[in-house]
Amino acid sequence: MASFPDFVNENEIAKAKLIGELPAPIAAFDQKSGRETWTVAFAPDGSYFAWSQGHRIVRLVPWSKCLESFSVGNRSNGAGPRRGSRKSIDGQQSRSVPCEHTINCGDIVWGLAFGSSIPEKPSRCVNIEWHRFKFGQDQLLLATGLNNGRIKIWDVYTGQLLLNLLDHTDVVRHLTFAPDGSLVLVSASRDRTLRVWDLKDDGNMVKALKGHPKAVHCCAFSPDSSVLCSVGAGKAVFLWDMDKYTLIRKLEGHHNDVVSCEFSPDGALLATASYDTRVIVWDPHLGTVLKEFGHVFPPPSPIFAGGANDRWVRSVAFCHDGLHVASVADDRLMRIWGLDGRAPRAVAPLPSGLCCAFSTDGNVLAAGSRDGSVRLWASPRSVSSLQHLCRMALRRVTPTQQVQKLPLPPTLLGYLTYRII
Repeated sequence: MASFPDFVNENEIAKAKLIGELPAPIAAFDQKSGRETWTVAFAPDGSYFAWSQGHRIVRLVPWSKCLESFSVGNRSNGAGPRRGSRKSIDGQQSRSVPCEHTINCGDIVWGLAFGSSIPEKPSRCVNIEWHRFKFGQDQLLLATGLNNGRIKIWDVYTGQLLLNLLDHTDVVRHLTFAPDGSLVLVSASRDRTLRVWDLKDDGNMVKALKGHPKAVHCCAFSPDSSVLCSVGAGKAVFLWDMDKYTLIRKLEGHHNDVVSCEFSPDGALLATASYDTRVIVWDPHLGTVLKEFGHVFPPPSPIFAGGANDRWVRSVAFCHDGLHVASVADDRLMRIWGLDGRAPRAVAPLPSGLCCAFSTDGNVLAAGSRDGSVRLWASPRSVSSLQHLCRMALRRVTPTQQVQKLPLPPTLLGYLTYRII
């Protein structure tokens, strides 16, 4: 079986440009389990980059300094980020100077998520008049999901522990903050539940979302924070209404466990990655499949795809331009796809890749591996057409059902609903 279709010449696919590598720490127990980079994350404002380095450690580095550490003329693969300024003697730190932190979380870290607050966005809990924390506009938090079921909330600027959330009974596999600045956090766990936490209400657990028959592997908010997608074992892809905390629909199409999901920047598309060797791009408003990106050719049968096929897709990420999707699979390759093509736009070798994420501006793709390292590639250069920018502007506020009712030519309707890319 091949990694590319017959009509594609593998030698003609562009090679993604490696910017650099953040190496794993060298230790006597380095060859043992527990050193995996299960997750990488960028701060919403692009100020910080974080990754789980293995052995209970999370590294927080200022993103600008991380990029500067890889010189333009000679980008060394073994280079690491330059160290930021240290804390002052009294333990306080200037927030105007981003600093690097190494955080010991006390257990294996599976999930990471940045969250930033907007003072005008009130807590959903209106009965509490006193709060322990007064989150200002410059507040930046990091949530870590641990192997023991705990969630720890850290101050990114100081590296101090703020909250310890206890309710899950198994591994917290993934975390995501609502992008509206409300500091609503959702956690996905192997205990088959999703938990909704309000950090503006001192980390109060607002709701437990139940319905997954098996472990929940990943969750993602839509850009307007109104819909949550959760995926997990047993081919599960669920969409939840986050105003009513009710299930909207289940998406059916995968043949194996689904392990990663992400919405497009305009919320019109949803990408899911599965152990069935495929990435599926959905219309979340209708629940229909718009595109499939296969990682094995010829496409495997559902029986083969539903088993241990050695081509499991581990992670998927949407680029900020809304036109590119990245995937990491067990065939030792990282792929960047264009929504308008059937073959990858660019590829790069990635042994034992586990996760990937685009930077906030979409210029860099970061991917973590089992050895605790992170590799960084430059995203394919592209200039979005005016048509696409207008489509994204419309789709941010208009669901597919309303677009279909517009008195427009069929071709234009197909373009606006992404049936024509």
